[in-house]
Amino acid sequence: MNPVMIEYFRQKLLHWKQELQRESSETIQHLQAESLHEADLADRATLETDRSLELRTRDRERKLISKIDAALRRIEDGSYGFCEETLEPISLQRLEARPIATLSIEAQERHERLERTHRDD
Repeated sequence: MNPVMIEYFRQKLLHWKQELQRESSETIQHLQAESLHEADLADRATLETDRSLELRTRDRERKLISKIDAALRRIEDGSYGFCEETLEPISLQRLEARPIATLSIEAQERHERLERTHRDD
């Protein structure tokens, strides 16, 4: 991958991370402003369910941010864009679709097949 492509993916990852952090800040502000002192039990249950869903979503995004940080570290150390299993380049189409990818499509498919096989045991 040439330096222009590397910079493109670095910028893409940074922008994605900033967007996730912005959404996280908005969620925190929203949750702090929200009150659970609803008089109606049904309204309170709905509010608690919504809050729980929002917190689960933010937790997934927190984990995604750590994967983005790992991808940025791989860019810095020169290993970005190479499959961790085969050490061969990951296709640009895969990286465009999933910039945090660490496995080529073939290696990912093998990994998923193996997971399904062991899950059935």
